[in-house]
Amino acid sequence: MATRTVAVVLAGGVGERMGAGRPKQLMEVGGRPILAHAVHAFDAHPGIGEVVVVMAPGHLREAAAIAAPFGKTAAVIEGGATRTASTVAALRLLEDRPDDVRVLFHDAARPFVDRPVIDRVLDALDDGEAVAVGVPSSDTIVVVEDGTVASMPPRETLTRFQTPQGFRLGTIRKAYELALADPGLRATDDCGIVHRYLPDVPIRVVAGSERNLKVTQPLDAVIAEHLASEEAP
Repeated sequence: MATRTVAVVLAGGVGERMGAGRPKQLMEVGGRPILAHAVHAFDAHPGIGEVVVVMAPGHLREAAAIAAPFGKTAAVIEGGATRTASTVAALRLLEDRPDDVRVLFHDAARPFVDRPVIDRVLDALDDGEAVAVGVPSSDTIVVVEDGTVASMPPRETLTRFQTPQGFRLGTIRKAYELALADPGLRATDDCGIVHRYLPDVPIRVVAGSERNLKVTQPLDAVIAEHLASEEAP
């Protein structure tokens, strides 16, 4: 049921690599903020019951104004200084929900996530606890130590992760409980937390999309503007 699925749009970054002087998710592409594109994708999906936006400190009012027109927006809350802290803020908001609720975490800086990608995540959660979205690596990836190549994993085994990442709420909740008790916690995404702290939980990987890019560098904004123009009526 849609009411048992929550999409969390993580907009806690400040966009330092973009050099724009404000969070990149507030920048406009195709005539509207990047954040609006991301929220719209989940608001328009029939499998999503509600949307929660986690915004960078100091920009809550702007984010709330952007998210307000979307009918499934349930809350706009302040995030933390890190991705992990922002996810924890969302989990605290959902602390009274049952363990079998499905929750999807999505980077607000990925404005062009589409319905088929969201469909694949939700379908995989029907009988799974953790789901990642990925696309095959087209580059050769090497491990570098002290300025030299230490190893070269086979390219066919490598996948570039995207979002959304989906979980049963009880699974991601338990993983973060264990992670927050670890003084050596270091993580860049939520599947990484599950993989490290709940190693017996399989993480399914479903196909992403090359259009589901993350706007991180100035060139990404140029590409995003082009993609937005293709979507315009």
